[in-house]
Amino acid sequence: MNRRQFCALAAAMVLPSVTRAATREIWSASEVAEALNEEAITLLDVRTRAEWAETGLARGAWPVNMHERGFEQRLFAARDLAAGRPVALICATGGRSAQLLAALKRAGYTGFIDVSEGMLGSRRGPGWIARGLPITDLETALAAMPQALR
Repeated sequence: MNRRQFCALAAAMVLPSVTRAATREIWSASEVAEALNEEAITLLDVRTRAEWAETGLARGAWPVNMHERGFEQRLFAARDLAAGRPVALICATGGRSAQLLAALKRAGYTGFIDVSEGMLGSRRGPGWIARGLPITDLETALAAMPQALR
């Protein structure tokens, strides 16, 4: 088997789950973690600074507080930086991310995903933290965030 065939086979094994998930707007924390690890999505944590400091953030998430001034500009800058990949939105329990996704849909925007169980869990699942998915501290997340989002 040559390299091209191997890469095609590997992609065929991995991409179907991400491709199927990309057609849905609500993902589990596990699906998001897998896609984030494969660099197939961008993840925004829309909670407050106090929440980030208390629990940490999903490793690889960009902290963009939906209650801070300039949120809309940072949200769409993140979408631009995602370069066509879906942008997943995560909050504590999925309430704020669901409301934000609904508002984006009403305004005609696509390419956004709701991590419905959030960081802490909801009726849709145990959440990022309880699932034991990777966490980082706020300082590390801020340092890794693109300048355009600061």
